[in-house]
Amino acid sequence: MHGIPHAHGMLEVTGVDRIHWELWGNPQGRPAVVVHGGPGSGVQCWHRQQWQALRDALPEELRGRDVVEAYCEMLRHPDPVVRDAAARARCHWESITLQWPPQTALAPRFHDPLYAMAFARIVTHYVRHDAWLGDGRILTGAGSLAGIRGVLVNGRFDLQAPIGNAWALHRCWPGSELVTVDDAGHAADHPGITREIKRAIECFAWD
Repeated sequence: MHGIPHAHGMLEVTGVDRIHWELWGNPQGRPAVVVHGGPGSGVQCWHRQQWQALRDALPEELRGRDVVEAYCEMLRHPDPVVRDAAARARCHWESITLQWPPQTALAPRFHDPLYAMAFARIVTHYVRHDAWLGDGRILTGAGSLAGIRGVLVNGRFDLQAPIGNAWALHRCWPGSELVTVDDAGHAADHPGITREIKRAIECFAWD
């Protein structure tokens, strides 16, 4: 998305945490809310295989510990060499699991070490706390969305937000539509993902 948002701000939530929001598009158009799991997507058992690369990047003495807790410790280590190594490992995992087929190179946005460190710390912080939601909280409350249309667009080979999660939400959300993009991963700029998002917006606009 190009340009700048019409409005943006920070939504106050519990404690000291805040959530960033932005308003894009035609201010006079019909509103649509786009929600992304972002840094607080949580960790499921399914992810363990994908997190093996992160575990392998840990020092030998930390490999027996919980991966998230170990990275939280490393990202706040007093030695900057340890901190930077942890940030690079976390950002490399993010890079290789974004696209389908998986990539091997570090994504350009992570070449800036300050950005990479900030990203790694934020993501790890949210994952560590499971986004401050109890297990199954979203699915439990999804029934309240009955009568509200929604389109769930998911890449079939999304390694960061597995399609099984979208399927579970779809089953709990009466009236929702699940769209699977066969050759896509997690990246929203995939042509198929972009096409389906535009289709959903157009459908809502003509309701």
